[in-house]
Amino acid sequence: MRMSNFGYLVRRGVGSVFRNAMMSVASFCVLLVSLLLIGLSVLIAMDINIIMSNIEEKNEISVYVRGDLSTEELNHISDVISSNPNTMTGGVVYYSKDQAWEDEKEKLSEYAELFDYLEENPMPDTFRVTVSDVSRISDTAAEFKSIEGVERVDAPYDFARAMVNIRATLSVIALGLLAVMIVTSVIIVYNAIRSSVFARAKEINIMKVVGATNSFVKIPFFIEGMFIGIAAGAAAWGLTKVIYEVIVQLFEEDITIWRIFGLVNIVQFDDVTWYLLAADCVLGALLGAIGTIISTGKYVKV
Repeated sequence: MRMSNFGYLVRRGVGSVFRNAMMSVASFCVLLVSLLLIGLSVLIAMDINIIMSNIEEKNEISVYVRGDLSTEELNHISDVISSNPNTMTGGVVYYSKDQAWEDEKEKLSEYAELFDYLEENPMPDTFRVTVSDVSRISDTAAEFKSIEGVERVDAPYDFARAMVNIRATLSVIALGLLAVMIVTSVIIVYNAIRSSVFARAKEINIMKVVGATNSFVKIPFFIEGMFIGIAAGAAAWGLTKVIYEVIVQLFEEDITIWRIFGLVNIVQFDDVTWYLLAADCVLGALLGAIGTIISTGKYVKV
């Protein structure tokens, strides 16, 4: 195909958007809503993953050591714990028995006289360890228990299992909803574009009768679908930005209570703005173009 012919078809496709304004607006609105829902779903799914990770980071393994260890032995245990692959960077905190004893006295200050009867500090030296992978907490606790000088290891095994199950369940639900939403969007877009093509079935038939090839008929519709899809993608991106930032602002007004539930360091729209814009425009163009090609298939067979 000559460039002049291709340029004509491009101009004809773009012009069809405005000549058939009502159908173009209908297709635009369907794509806009579909891309908006998909974009918000992806952002919320990313936030849920971050929230779950924040909650998991609160899981600590308490490693209690014997009371007769020297400073060198305590340092050795600290180094071994820190070098464990499942230990978060900077996730080892030493809690001395002296500090633990003072904290216990402060908590039970009304019974302060009872502490005078104890000849020595009964509290153990402790290492509080934050793990990076909560699903490996049992194996990690067992590895810490095997370290020379460690007396006991406590870990929230039940809570860790619950978090792993919740994360897996939410991931399956999120993927399932996203898949259903994409399929539903494709079907709705296909039907909307098919209605637009059906309204111009007579025009297509005339073009075929005078000898137009299938590609000559389809390309303007293809360009039209892509143009509407890109426009809908850009609009969906802007609307997603407004809605998402309003939602985030509502939570940030009283972040204290939400911090307990791990709602910190969630995705900021500015961090993903260009990725989301590109994804919306590309997905919109693909949905529009593919829907148009499929819809015109039966009408070019004259």
